[in-house]
Amino acid sequence: MTDRESTARHGAQGAMRHQRTQESPRQLRAQAKRDPTEWHGHRIVTETDLGAVFEEDDAERRRRMSRRRIRHGVVLVLLVGLLAAGVFLAVGLARGDISIGASEPTPTPTSTCPAGPFDYQDPSAITVNVYNSTSIDGLAGAAADQLRGRAFAVRDIGNRQVDAAAVTAVIVSGEGGRANAFTLQRTLPGSVYRADEREDRSVDVIVGSSFAGLVPPEGVDITPAGLSCAPEPGATPTPVAP
Repeated sequence: MTDRESTARHGAQGAMRHQRTQESPRQLRAQAKRDPTEWHGHRIVTETDLGAVFEEDDAERRRRMSRRRIRHGVVLVLLVGLLAAGVFLAVGLARGDISIGASEPTPTPTSTCPAGPFDYQDPSAITVNVYNSTSIDGLAGAAADQLRGRAFAVRDIGNRQVDAAAVTAVIVSGEGGRANAFTLQRTLPGSVYRADEREDRSVDVIVGSSFAGLVPPEGVDITPAGLSCAPEPGATPTPVAP
């Protein structure tokens, strides 16, 4: 191509560009009709564009609805579980299988110490066995001598290991010898009573470490009363008929 031809070609192109810039509004509208997605240099939102946007919105809405349904399902399951537990509890309470509140009180232990009242007996009619529960030699013999001096019928003298610390003596008898045991308790201050299964009316006197002698004859209280037993933790005395 010659220089003249090139110059002519560039001149023609420039003329065409100048012509386009000088196009009238009518010509621009005509061009817009040919390209429906543009209007005066601006892009027009088409149905396809709107559909893509709404498809994205629909997908997000479906995800939200799915999450909402899952939450509702979890809540429904929890409510059904609570309702079933409530029904089970109500049925259990009605049938007595389930109890709510304070537990039943533990029965208070009661003492079986005979409450009498027992009458003071004739000492000469009471058979007594005297035992020493301490390490003091001759204590049972000394107590037996004093009881003989009060007309008690002493039969056996010996040693016997029992818990008689800090007491004058332990008085032991069966049910038939309770009145005799009461008589000996009035003679031996600070003594305590224990029952055994013997069937006769004899009484055992087991001398303890606090033994210091008998009550003077004039100081013996012969008023009918019950026996005195060793205290039992938490026990409430209950009278036992003689």
